Amino acid sequence: MNKLVRDVMTRGAECIGEHETILEAAKRMELLDIGALPICGDDKRLMGMLTDRDIVVKVLAADKDPSTTTAGDLAQGAPVMVHAGDSIDQAIRKMIEHKIRRLPVIEEHKLVGMVSQGDLATSVDAAKVGELVRAVSAAL
Repeated sequence: MNKLVRDVMTRGAECIGEHETILEAAKRMELLDIGALPICGDDKRLMGMLTDRDIVVKVLAADKDPSTTTAGDLAQGAPVMVHAGDSIDQAIRKMIEHKIRRLPVIEEHKLVGMVSQGDLATSVDAAKVGELVRAVSAAL
């Protein structure tokens, strides 16, 4: 039987609200020891992802104030996500296509978890994970 995303994802992912500041996001990342937070709207739907690199490049290096810039200010384009019931192969294809290390997992339009390279490395054929790592690393 093929594993589904829900079988390997990390549950309990937290969103940063679109109206919360970048400073609040950075503090939450530090507290949770993570490098990315999904951005969710008031309706709890996924709007995008905020990474520690976004904070440095798009806020600090751009001389924006992290105490007034909001997470929603950085949400751009359609968010890349996967459904909990999708196959692991679908998740890997999306991660390769978009050259991303982490993918929010949704169910019924709500965030239910995250799937990362690390989650896949312990659950999937090494060749598939290797392809993902090569694709993402080439994008850096």
